Amino acid sequence: MVNELGHFALVAAFLVSALQAVVPLVGAQRGWIAWSRVAVPCAVIQFLLTALAFAALTSAFVTSDFSNSLVAANSHAAKPMIYKFTGVWGNHEGSMLLWVLILTAFGAAAALFGSDLPLGLRARVLAVQSLIACAFFAFILFSSNPFARLSIPPFHGSDLNPLLQDPGLAFHPPFLYLGYVGLSMSFSFAVAALIEGKVDAAWARWVRPWTLASWMFLTLGIALGSWWAYYELGWGGWWFWDPVENVSFIPWLIATALLHSATVVEKRESLKSWTVLLAILAFSFSLAGTFVVRSGILTSVHAFASDPTRGVFILAILGFFSGGALLLYSVRSATLLAKGVFGIASRESALILNNLLLVVAALVVFVGTFWPLVAELFFDRKLSVGPPFFEIAFTPFMVVLAAILPIGAIIPWKRGSIAAAANAQIGVLALSAAVGAFAWSLQTGSGMLAPIGFLLASWLILGSAADLIARATGGRFRFGRSTSRLAGLPGSIWGKFLAHSGLGLTILGITAVTAWQLEDIRSATPGDSFELGGYTFAFDDVSEIRGPNYLSLTGDFAVYSDNVQIAKLKPEKRFYPVAGMQTTEAAIDMGLTRDLYLVIGERQLDGGYSIRTYVKPFANWIWIGAIVMAAGALASLLDRRYRIGIAARRAARALPG
Repeated sequence: MVNELGHFALVAAFLVSALQAVVPLVGAQRGWIAWSRVAVPCAVIQFLLTALAFAALTSAFVTSDFSNSLVAANSHAAKPMIYKFTGVWGNHEGSMLLWVLILTAFGAAAALFGSDLPLGLRARVLAVQSLIACAFFAFILFSSNPFARLSIPPFHGSDLNPLLQDPGLAFHPPFLYLGYVGLSMSFSFAVAALIEGKVDAAWARWVRPWTLASWMFLTLGIALGSWWAYYELGWGGWWFWDPVENVSFIPWLIATALLHSATVVEKRESLKSWTVLLAILAFSFSLAGTFVVRSGILTSVHAFASDPTRGVFILAILGFFSGGALLLYSVRSATLLAKGVFGIASRESALILNNLLLVVAALVVFVGTFWPLVAELFFDRKLSVGPPFFEIAFTPFMVVLAAILPIGAIIPWKRGSIAAAANAQIGVLALSAAVGAFAWSLQTGSGMLAPIGFLLASWLILGSAADLIARATGGRFRFGRSTSRLAGLPGSIWGKFLAHSGLGLTILGITAVTAWQLEDIRSATPGDSFELGGYTFAFDDVSEIRGPNYLSLTGDFAVYSDNVQIAKLKPEKRFYPVAGMQTTEAAIDMGLTRDLYLVIGERQLDGGYSIRTYVKPFANWIWIGAIVMAAGALASLLDRRYRIGIAARRAARALPG
């Protein structure tokens, strides 16, 4: 009964989405106020119906209702409850239902909290958002029904993919989808503005909070996925330039450019055409990522499905929305004339350079990801594009970006002086150079990667802090007054400080772990000990442990520093009998300055076990930086200007003529 209720709710949501996609759009074009206002209740009803369908599927998983074919294929009666719950989206059909749930949630939020929007714009935005939802409802109902039934249900089910039975990856997809799908709001605002033929500072102020929220969730989602790969896959890395990693990173880069570009539209009413294009491209690449994950055209450990039929369906959705939006953009771009005039040495020019670096970097990642497919389809050649290509081709753009950020952040709008901005940061540059020199002094023959990376990281962090302090002191430091001004700075200023500082922390972590990581691979038996990086690892024992739905081969290691035990590590090799799969559970002693990372492998012919050991300096700063960046987005979202909207435009709710 619950399955039928969920299926009915999904069909009803599909019908409401079709209604919402048509009626408000016609009303906005014709000036029919009643028709335009239909968008708000439809958006809320659509979300509630989708939530009901999602709750029904969740109930089926939690209660192990194996009459549902999706539950039978992706769950098991003995599975821990947390993974019964997260198993709802640990598969293709359930993850697509989560996708449309988030999509309709954003639409409902825009309907409920968009009362300051002009009625015509709100109607168009919600109509476009609902048209996207309508396409995905059709995709789910006609090719990926999560409520398909089995006439003869099994007793126990087939279990969830063991790689997904982990808290990190269990919650990675929801955050990633909140970022992916959230960019649909930026897309909807862009298309609505193109239909209306109007992009101004008010439009930029309305679209920026949605982009900020999406960017924040996408940052956290990517960080969660990276962290999961670090400790779960047991290969010792945190990023492998995997195709699915890349297709989440591309929209992040473009969304970052969009945030900075929207600032120029808001402040100076320049870059209108470019900002609209970025909004279209950000969501288009999100759809492209969905296509890659679902179609199976590129192999990845993260992929949900490999069904060409579903891939063609998503490709059609991608072509319709991206192609349609770009066609509309080409027709309307002449109406998006920039008003602001600015010099070469200005904040606007710095943000344009920032945008170009981010977009070209995204293009490099895109080409590297899809070139093997192009080579195979058109040149009948099998190519592999791996980390060396991305590191060589991508890194220079990020180095230049990090180098210009502190100067670009303080140079005045419209017209300024690069020399004056550089002079204001001369002390920061000297201190950053000292940090780079200190990093060089700590190493012996490790090249210039660490010194340059530490210099850039310090330049970003200290430059952001200097800008913040300058705003608080106004050139004259008075403790009470300066502290008060610091606390009273707008959320967007704090957001910029945190986002740029977080990027610096991440660069520091990446640099340290890449340049200074130590690795040891050996065969060892209980009773053996070995040293790495000043630490002694004693292999005390190995045992077989039975988990709730797996068998574990667990090693027992003690770690000593200066003959004092500092950690106990228990790496595991797990076997899931129902799924017939093995997973590696690395044991990690985490710290602010280093991680001790241990992996146990298969038993060797000599009776020992394959042991891989790493000492990873400052590894956790990679994810600390991502969290700080996300906190920066949250601080900007809490800026009072975005919460109260534009009071002066409250009266402008009438439809355009």
